[in-house]
Amino acid sequence: MVSLLSRLLRPFGFTPWPVTVLSTSLYIVLLASLLYVHEVVPPAPTKAVPVNGINVTEAWADLQELTDGFRPYNSRRNDEVRDWLLRRIDAILEDNGVQPLVEGGYPEQDNVSVSAIWSGKNSKPSPTSRNDTVSSPVIIYNDLLSNVTFSSGGGLSSSGRKRTAGQSVYFEGTNIIVYIRGSRDDEHRSKAITSEPASRAGGVLVSAHYDSVSTGFGATDNGVGVVTALQLIKYYTTTGHEPNKGIVILLNNGEEDFLNGARAFARHPISQFPHVFLNLEGAGAGGRATLFRSTDTEVTRFYSASPYPFGTVVSSDGFKRGLIRSQTDYIVFDRVLGLRGLDVAFMEPRARYHTDQDDTRHTSVNSLWHMLSASLATTKGMTSDTSSTFDWCVDHHQKGDGELSPGSEGVWFDLYGRFFAVLPLKLLYALSIALLVLAPLLLIILVPVLSRFDRMYFFSAKARSNASDDDGVPLYGWRGIARFPLALFASIAAVVGLAYLITKVNPFIIYSSPYAVWGTMLSAWIFVFWFCLGVADFVRPTALYRAYALMWMFLLGWMGLIAVTVLEERYQIAGGYLLAVYFLGIFLALIISFLECFALPRKSDYASSGRLGAAPLRLSSGRSSALMAPSADEQAALESGEGEEEAEATTESTSLLRRSARRPTTFAHYSTPTRDPEHGHDEGEDGTGMIGEAWKKAHGDEQQWTSGLTGPGWLLQLLVLAPINVILIGQVALLFTSATSQTGADGNSQLFVYGAMAALSTLLLLPLSPFLHRVPYPLPTLLLLVFGSTLLYNLVAFPFSANNRYKMYFLQTVDLETGINTVSLSGLAPFVPRIIHHLPSAAGQPIAASRETRGKVGLTRFAWHGLAPNVVVDHPPARPPPPPETRYADWLHVNVTRIAGPAASSSSSASHEAHFQLYGRQTRACKLVFDRPIADFSVAGAAVDDRFDRVPARVGASEIRLWRREWERAWDVRVRWEAAREGEGGGTGESEGGGEGEIGDGLDGKVVCLWSDQNVRGVIPALDEIRRYAPDWVAVTKLADGLVEGEKRFMV
Repeated sequence: MVSLLSRLLRPFGFTPWPVTVLSTSLYIVLLASLLYVHEVVPPAPTKAVPVNGINVTEAWADLQELTDGFRPYNSRRNDEVRDWLLRRIDAILEDNGVQPLVEGGYPEQDNVSVSAIWSGKNSKPSPTSRNDTVSSPVIIYNDLLSNVTFSSGGGLSSSGRKRTAGQSVYFEGTNIIVYIRGSRDDEHRSKAITSEPASRAGGVLVSAHYDSVSTGFGATDNGVGVVTALQLIKYYTTTGHEPNKGIVILLNNGEEDFLNGARAFARHPISQFPHVFLNLEGAGAGGRATLFRSTDTEVTRFYSASPYPFGTVVSSDGFKRGLIRSQTDYIVFDRVLGLRGLDVAFMEPRARYHTDQDDTRHTSVNSLWHMLSASLATTKGMTSDTSSTFDWCVDHHQKGDGELSPGSEGVWFDLYGRFFAVLPLKLLYALSIALLVLAPLLLIILVPVLSRFDRMYFFSAKARSNASDDDGVPLYGWRGIARFPLALFASIAAVVGLAYLITKVNPFIIYSSPYAVWGTMLSAWIFVFWFCLGVADFVRPTALYRAYALMWMFLLGWMGLIAVTVLEERYQIAGGYLLAVYFLGIFLALIISFLECFALPRKSDYASSGRLGAAPLRLSSGRSSALMAPSADEQAALESGEGEEEAEATTESTSLLRRSARRPTTFAHYSTPTRDPEHGHDEGEDGTGMIGEAWKKAHGDEQQWTSGLTGPGWLLQLLVLAPINVILIGQVALLFTSATSQTGADGNSQLFVYGAMAALSTLLLLPLSPFLHRVPYPLPTLLLLVFGSTLLYNLVAFPFSANNRYKMYFLQTVDLETGINTVSLSGLAPFVPRIIHHLPSAAGQPIAASRETRGKVGLTRFAWHGLAPNVVVDHPPARPPPPPETRYADWLHVNVTRIAGPAASSSSSASHEAHFQLYGRQTRACKLVFDRPIADFSVAGAAVDDRFDRVPARVGASEIRLWRREWERAWDVRVRWEAAREGEGGGTGESEGGGEGEIGDGLDGKVVCLWSDQNVRGVIPALDEIRRYAPDWVAVTKLADGLVEGEKRFMV
């Protein structure tokens, strides 16, 4: 029976080929499956109506219609899309036999103050009709009343030496809001806005913005989100799908410019009704829709019902720590409205983001279905929830009026895009503490247990029998203890060196060839680690390396888990689940190594067996003495006369490096037992005083007592180490690659990207490290060839292609007083000049290079005199056209008046106010830019909301951005500024009144109007020229809110 079991387990023994075949196969399966899940979007259903109330074919047709042109807020196409959306909503409701109630403004009272509602006693609005006797399951709010004033930015400069001013924004919203009444809402439909809340349970908000950037069609940013919202309207108004809780569908306008639409929604009273939200977004141009971030554990559980969940909390940690700088409407719903919810968005490929390749040609029905199916499953859970988890707090002493019950920080991640794990961060913290305490404690307990059974071979130099005159038999138990840290250091140094090399020579190769970079990193790491182990094993073979490697991994993992636990407790960083799971696998593998020791002979038995003959233990290596220089413990054994080897007779034909009859299959030299010259029999024969059968099967030249370590225990260790960790780390590695590989064009550090890949490569391959010394040379040799070929490619290949285009940033500025216009492209110095060289209008011109200052740190701005824009067209056009300085001057009208007040020497600020009247032709976006920060401002007709600061506190605002609904309507703006004190600098205006200690008493700056509509060819000829003549590996996107900026200076 034992013999049969031995034969069955032999293919899984810890010998070279089983280790090579099984570990390689396991990694190939794991990595290939991860790549498949990451690259292949689950197919959409073949049926047009996979679910009653959902029509995928209709949704795709809507997406094609929606993306038939650029639709920034400041474009005529944006108005057309808004009208089309209203018609589509009407058509959907008509098909479902629903008669909606349409509200042109706020429910109940058009002039209601949402700030009053916000601060009222427990008042939370219930969406109702204007007439309480009217009952309709759907209310459409065509919101053309909401406006919002807020500020952003400000703080320390990049040097940290001084404070910089922020920006202020005035925005008039054009949101479309659809309220679908829930069954629980019906009981309270007669409640007015300012009465007691209709239900503490609240409702569900689903939001998607329908505007796009001026250079992108916005198929995934955010057309898919919009058509998903339309399908949810269709589903929840279909008979039989009435929601339990009311649903608010928000189609907001202006997200691409400071998240303006969501902030305008916060001004609408219905914004107080939802308690949870699902924000649909796009930060790429296809692929799978990933869960970007979540406010808490409880709301994340709704997303777990998605048929294809995708995402990890690591991305949420990136937002928390500021590693991801871009933002979505999520922060408005979370931070301003205090709601609890989810941010689901497309994230790749970044090269198509905000470009004309973000269209239906480059996305797919599969991507549409991925977001739609996830949204449907999530909202089903949200609307059917009957718990009090998301109710308003009623404990006024603890939570105050109208605050949502707090959620718990969560940990979440998917497995292969089919399973989703969600747990509270507190649970992860408790598990981390338990591992930190219990894992070392259990190992400490096992040490005396092994010693009690006389099988503690770790750190043992000799074994002694029970004989009184026994000086001990050498065990060489310390051999191999330092190999792991040395090999790890060498392999990490190799991949870090590669990161520096690629960054220096060809930093953007990852843009188009991320997997070639991964191939270089992974193959280099494995080969270097294997080579270090191979050299060490050739010199001093040992069977204890596997256990010692796990001990080192345990120590490093334990220290890392301490750091992770601190981050979990202090900063609510949840991505530490990766290290907690990793450490658990290491701990289990190390336990197996300890348990394997029970399969070894007792040390005293081994020593007694060695004492039976004249030569108790001899290793027949046949190697040169230089290669086999003994270690300290071996030298002690030799000096005591133990383990002496009889020199074999040498002849002229003797090899310089003598080898045994059996050829090695790896760096380690394997040999057969030699014959004892004195006793005339083989070592390893039973009886006659030599080592018995139990100890004669050690691997190669490893210690003869280690035959019990050649069994299949290593495979159990590999299975607890590799699969779960490769899956979790691999998913993060692929998400990281998708999110960052094409951000170099934005000026981001490429060294950070390659350095992170080096770290992730180490984490991916570390589970192999205890077993690599058993791998024979053919596989590492193949990996060396892979390394050489991929490295050569990464160093010499051109990094961009037609499918992975280099992104540069366009802006044209016009001095409306002189008629001088300047075209600029911002990007990276090696590439942009080459692109400009292709443009006819730039031929022969000097190209001015300067540092880009508009939020694109690390980029260079290249400018030249370009083709004149035609963004303002006279009807009929003048014949002949007037000269530029005359024609442009009419594009922007501005009147600035200093408001009279007390003498400038007075401490009153009234003498530092000005009134601006301005409007631009054929635009609805302008801005005031000041040479010194202003302290306050107001716009005629603007609402007041205490939740928003008009200017950043302490630092003021350096500009005011103005957005309005109507075309060519003037703004009335009052501005107040503080007089600069001597030594503070200030504006360039002359001091009025000559107040002591005051300089620069006036306010200087410029008025700028923006034009963003390029749907008609010839409106912006400079942009048309770039698209026509630039190479096919180039994409153009907008640098600022406007494609063309026209400006006039002012002094007050």
